[in-house]
Amino acid sequence: MGVKGPVKRWRGLAKPQRIEAYNRWSMYVLTVVGPFGLLPLLAKALAHSRSWVLPALVAALLLNSAVSVVLFRTGIAHYLGRRSRPTGWLAAGSAVTLAVVWGSLLLGPHKAGSPPATAIPAALLLLLWFASAGVVMPPRYTALTGAALLALAYPPLAIACESGGTALGILTSSLFGYMSAAASCRCSVWMTSVAWELDTAREAQSRLAVAEERLRFSRDLHDVLGRNLTTIALKSELAAQLARRGRPEAVDQMTEVQRIAQESHREVREVVRGYRTADLPAEVAGARSVLRAADVVCEIDLGPDGTELPPAVQSVFGWVVREATTNVLRHSEARHCSVSLRLSADRAVLEVTNDGVPTDRASRTSGSGLAGLRERLAAHGGELAFPRAAPGSFRLTAALPLTATALEPSTS
Repeated sequence: MGVKGPVKRWRGLAKPQRIEAYNRWSMYVLTVVGPFGLLPLLAKALAHSRSWVLPALVAALLLNSAVSVVLFRTGIAHYLGRRSRPTGWLAAGSAVTLAVVWGSLLLGPHKAGSPPATAIPAALLLLLWFASAGVVMPPRYTALTGAALLALAYPPLAIACESGGTALGILTSSLFGYMSAAASCRCSVWMTSVAWELDTAREAQSRLAVAEERLRFSRDLHDVLGRNLTTIALKSELAAQLARRGRPEAVDQMTEVQRIAQESHREVREVVRGYRTADLPAEVAGARSVLRAADVVCEIDLGPDGTELPPAVQSVFGWVVREATTNVLRHSEARHCSVSLRLSADRAVLEVTNDGVPTDRASRTSGSGLAGLRERLAAHGGELAFPRAAPGSFRLTAALPLTATALEPSTS
């Protein structure tokens, strides 16, 4: 039960949230585990030191890790545009890191010409500082501030090594690792930012598609009704004037108004019917494009007669492809999806299969979209089924009879 809770929460996160959580907790673990992984080495090096030295350094490491975690958290939030730059925490992290480095180098046992054993945790703390600073600051400022911090760390290292050349060599050789850590962490938060931007762009693309469809629909309605309503208004005005004069032509004008109104009603119904009808080839092409954009390998096989089905059958199957594609994108982490059409003498079966379905969702066959598909298929004598699929996969089949009932125009 304790494992299922976090797993369920993880599966409930969107992809950008997963990427951010992974990068964020990777940095947290590095910050906490890194310094304390060296505690055995530190305890051995300080075994013959004064009794208070080791507890003091452990407390300093705890404080450094806590400040570093906060610096990572606030730095990521700043990079993603959720808060201002955490300058105060950066200053605090720099001060704590420098204090711990000075303490570990000066208090640890050492001998002339060689670095003390406590230089290893000191170097790791400097590495963590560069990593967190790389998230908070642009690269040039990280390099300048890091150079200043290394300059301040040089005196205690030179005292511990009793050799300025040895201390300078250690800092110089460590500089590449420090800058690599800063670049790595900055790249990680950059990838997180890109993931959020792609998710935002995907939502904007969906809203734009809806807006374009609404614009098309409103344009069609304007083209159908604009001229007819203007004609109705003019003829009604003419009929009113003729009626005031007692002219019998007023009746003819109102009859014409009635005819135009009925014609407008018929044309509006045709526009709405076309708006609500899905075309199988168009839906298949759209599904292939959308799935490939989501890095899902899409295989489609409609056979040689797939585009020659009756219009009503194509319309219903088009709705099946549209709803199935939506479910693949929303409810799975699919990497492969296939759409196939099988025809017999009196029956057409469309099958959609995808992988990447969590175990707790693989058996779910409810939902408003699927309920709507059942109703559409049932109106034409068809049925919707969910045959058993491989573990982690989902299969949907829609069957329609190729009879007179199926040949009737769809009014849904």
